[in-house]
Amino acid sequence: MKQVSVFLENSPGRLAEATRILGDAGHNMHALTVADTSDFGVARIIVDNPEQAAAELKKRGISAQVHDVCAVAITDEPGQLSELLDIIAGQDFDISYCYCFVHPVTSSAVNVFRLNSPEVIPFIRDAGYRVLELEDLHA
Repeated sequence: MKQVSVFLENSPGRLAEATRILGDAGHNMHALTVADTSDFGVARIIVDNPEQAAAELKKRGISAQVHDVCAVAITDEPGQLSELLDIIAGQDFDISYCYCFVHPVTSSAVNVFRLNSPEVIPFIRDAGYRVLELEDLHA
């Protein structure tokens, strides 16, 4: 799966501007997380057609990049995330960052990871987890 990373100066209205651009262009956001520093923020967005979304933002002067991420559905119950993280750590892979949301239809917890290597994905699948594609978020 791919996500859009949007780099915004840390000032009032910048996130609203970026999300308005995406909405006006017809892009549906499935997940959003924002990390900030004193000078800038990084919004990470799971959106329909990430390449087009990033191009639309760039056209309007907002820095955006598309990155590969791994989205994994787990049962929304205590302890489930730590079991998944144990699998990733047990294969000696690193996680750059992670965020999660609840799928509106299945009520599964969806954990989005930026991993140092996609080679961990088969281990996640072999452990019985469902690795999602963008189209899985529409169902």
